Amino acid sequence: MWSTPKRKKNGISIDQAVADGVDVLSLSVGGSSKPYYTDVLAIASLGAVQNGVFVAASAGNSGPSSSTVINTAPWMMTVAASTMDRSFPAIVNLGDGETFDGESLYSGMSTDQLPLVYDGNLKYCTSGALSPALIKGKIVACERDINSGVEKGQVVKMAGGAGMLLLNTESDGEELRAEPHVLPAASLGVSAAESMRNYVITSGSPTASIVFKGTTFGKPAPVMASFSSRGPASIEPYVIKPDVTAPGVNILAAWPPTISPSEIKTDNRSVLFNIISGTSMSCSHISGLAALLKAAHKDWSPAAIKSALMTTAYTHNNKKTPIYDIFSGSPPATPFAYGSGHVYPEKASNPGFIYDLSYEAYLFYLCGINYSPSQISMISRGDYYCPKETMQTMGDLNYPSFAVRFEANSQNLNALYKRTVTNVGHPRTTYVVQVQEPKGVSVIVEPKVLKFRHTGQKLNYKVRFVESGEKSSSSDTFFGSLVWVSGKYRVRSPIAVTWQ
Repeated sequence: MWSTPKRKKNGISIDQAVADGVDVLSLSVGGSSKPYYTDVLAIASLGAVQNGVFVAASAGNSGPSSSTVINTAPWMMTVAASTMDRSFPAIVNLGDGETFDGESLYSGMSTDQLPLVYDGNLKYCTSGALSPALIKGKIVACERDINSGVEKGQVVKMAGGAGMLLLNTESDGEELRAEPHVLPAASLGVSAAESMRNYVITSGSPTASIVFKGTTFGKPAPVMASFSSRGPASIEPYVIKPDVTAPGVNILAAWPPTISPSEIKTDNRSVLFNIISGTSMSCSHISGLAALLKAAHKDWSPAAIKSALMTTAYTHNNKKTPIYDIFSGSPPATPFAYGSGHVYPEKASNPGFIYDLSYEAYLFYLCGINYSPSQISMISRGDYYCPKETMQTMGDLNYPSFAVRFEANSQNLNALYKRTVTNVGHPRTTYVVQVQEPKGVSVIVEPKVLKFRHTGQKLNYKVRFVESGEKSSSSDTFFGSLVWVSGKYRVRSPIAVTWQ
């Protein structure tokens, strides 16, 4: 079944885990996006879902470019990465009085005010590139590149440098990652890095110092990580991906004592815990939450757990302002960065109602996106023939978000989506819909009120998206939301409307 040794290993491992009786799979792996019938993780994870196993998967670390998200099959929960309010401050003081907030895991003494060196020809601080005569006893500014920040620090240390400033590039933005440096060092965001360069150019004898502040709490969070892969999904335009975001920056994680925290061979330090960043970290958070929900609601399907996490997610930070994207600065992030938002475990345990999906519904969906019987059979690993009546629109997949695609140069555009919801909250509950319409689109919901009379009851509603004459002639996406409200319950679904 699996076409290469690596794929065979991944596929067999997932199949074996299912056979062993797991309830949750955490897939911190991936590659490039590909059709599902050639994607071993998509195929194996659908088999897991068929057996009642929840599958969380990393969105990828190829951000901030658009359409870099991976693991986008609708039966997988695709997880982005964002920050927490914890930081490891390292204050950088320049000789002209400017002060910048950096971050570092260095646990030694702060530096004195020392000479500062930044050489554009040596800015990447690669092995053998630095002259001891130039940098001995000085703080060296290095720019992020292929080799890691801790490797650059090791190069500086070996050449006699007394400290390092690690400068973000445009693609890194203002994101500060704490790293276990082998010498006094601090990472700086792109704007601080530019100010430092200007200072070095205009000063006859530039200096700097680094002051380490340990661990602090209270900064605005969550903020979307620049590395977190972004939507829209290149091969899955009918659902919003990623699905949610969770903590994935500077995460405390267990670490093998036989490997140094910097992973540099000459680093002799041994630790039991390290600070790690990546969507592998955020994916693990979601897997843990799914296990808790499964324990609390043993009859919930993987889709029900996924729905509960998505529809209760929040889109504002701890300062009551919209979650923003650290790459773009202060502008709010969009569902193509965080999906439905940041997960809220307490609310997910009692979401009100859920959008459920069966294994057969996913196969039916594949028929709707024009997969052939042979291709679907490769995914299902068994014979499958599409029924004569497939979904009228791809958006009819009973998903907790809405992705709409319109042709940019067409007229009188509209799309009708259908949803079925299942009451898992109070037996007698009435919900009223609230809609934030995307720019250029009217959103019509029927009915506008859902009245549940018992737990487990299913109700249907329809949403029509109508182009209102403000569309762009180019490829643009605008966002909105649809929220069902009843007392303490707020069941929220993001909307993304794209003109292509």
